[in-house]
Amino acid sequence: MSDAYVVSSALSFSWPDQTPVFTDLSFSVPAGRTGLVAPNGTGKTTLLRLIAGELRPSAGTVTVRGVLGYLPQHLPFAVEQTVAQVLGVDRAIAALHAIEGGDAREEHFTAVGDDWDVEERTHAELDRLGLGEIALDRRLGTLSGGQVISLGLAAQLLRRPDVLLLDEPTNNLDEDARNRLTSVLRGRSGCLLVVSHDRALLDEMDRIAALEGDEIRWYGGNYTAYEQAVRAEREVAERQVRSAEQDLKRQKRELQQARERAARRASTAARNLPDAGLARIVAGGLKRDAQVSAGRAAETHAARVGDAQSRLDQASRAARQDDRIVIDLPDTTVPAGRTVFHGERLRAGYDGRQVFGGDGIDLSIRGPERIALTGPNGAGKSTLLRLVHGDQPPVSGTATRVEGRVAYLSQRLDLLDPERTVAENLAVFAPGLADAERMNLLARFLFRGDRAHLPVRVLSGGELLRATLACVLNASPAPQLLLLDEPTNNLDLDSVAQLESALGAYRGALLVVSHDSRFLAAIGVDRWLRLADGTLVETAAPEVAD
Repeated sequence: MSDAYVVSSALSFSWPDQTPVFTDLSFSVPAGRTGLVAPNGTGKTTLLRLIAGELRPSAGTVTVRGVLGYLPQHLPFAVEQTVAQVLGVDRAIAALHAIEGGDAREEHFTAVGDDWDVEERTHAELDRLGLGEIALDRRLGTLSGGQVISLGLAAQLLRRPDVLLLDEPTNNLDEDARNRLTSVLRGRSGCLLVVSHDRALLDEMDRIAALEGDEIRWYGGNYTAYEQAVRAEREVAERQVRSAEQDLKRQKRELQQARERAARRASTAARNLPDAGLARIVAGGLKRDAQVSAGRAAETHAARVGDAQSRLDQASRAARQDDRIVIDLPDTTVPAGRTVFHGERLRAGYDGRQVFGGDGIDLSIRGPERIALTGPNGAGKSTLLRLVHGDQPPVSGTATRVEGRVAYLSQRLDLLDPERTVAENLAVFAPGLADAERMNLLARFLFRGDRAHLPVRVLSGGELLRATLACVLNASPAPQLLLLDEPTNNLDLDSVAQLESALGAYRGALLVVSHDSRFLAAIGVDRWLRLADGTLVETAAPEVAD
């Protein structure tokens, strides 16, 4: 393609243990905005790392035209770094200030180069991403996760890349930050390749690239158009499955009928031969000819059955529906009048910084409430979850909770032992379960057969979340208050649907921090709280776009 910015030719990649990821993958990414989608664990991040040059292919090539920018999922920044260092402008700005102060040493001019407007460009880029009030000498350890993500994007944009790769760029971003990101990307020229589970962001794309094994299928239009196209393909595939099933039944029926006809003819011939007056050698030849003819007919019908079975298998694969978690969790039930948490005048702080202002905040959770906790990045939402759980004691105020029945899933998903298998971790959380019951339970969380015996450290993001949910929701005693901190981060859309399915079976109280309004609507949130400027207030439910 003449306008291709990224070209892959016969690309192959395997991990050091020889586990293959891609084999002979060829594609071209043109100018414009492209969304890359696929289930967790299929290689989206690996592909971006290959394009960025962080990984070397086992075979084949990847060529990038122009300056490349890459924002990974997990940013390799140290907490003691300053904003200027992350942006890569610390030396140039320091040299510029030295020159303005009268220091004319050549090393300063070398550091500045031709970038005399570096400070103005830096502040302008930070303003565009809502970071204008953050000082360039501020340490990363004092920023929220969303602010760090926006800062990483600013660092890439300052490089003025022709090709920009973004891996889950909306993770931890509040609604304002997401809107700014969308606005910035909408105005970009060149080539943009985005891996994301954010439907709103994917609806800004010009095309969708679906990674399926060793090929990429291209769909014109945004994610909504892609969903419609896939739905239409699936309907066609389901009709093909029904047709193939009918054809297989017909071919099996005809094969059975052919065998029965051959058996009847053979039986009739055997009875009539003695009366036919034929020589024994002639009669034997006729019998053999009949047997050969019957065998050929049987082979023909058997081949047709085999072909019909193959068509059915192929159609079934094309029409495969995504797995859904189907469970029942009666032990998590909370009576409507029970208080599972009550906090008064809660205040928190760290590093000399006050998180909740004034007299602190009050929060009560009663019965099977489903509460969404929203607010801007850096407002203290994760801190409030830790206070509710008891991980972090308040600086002042009081908190009471249903001891032993509060489960907290942080953004890090670090509850499980990474060296133990999924089944072994479940045995720790639910020691009273019999082995057979434990395996049946894991199967309902889509860990079937050998998958239940995988070490946790090798699981993908979606698998790790499912394993953690299986252990937490079936723990003894079962949780009556579940705290979730950005649970959809790093999940593909199939995994988000599986999470929604699991939470649909949970019958206790739920407090969830999320910027994904569609996810919150899907899990049935009935109470909305917003934390901003140190104050917790109840709000109306937001409108969710179709």
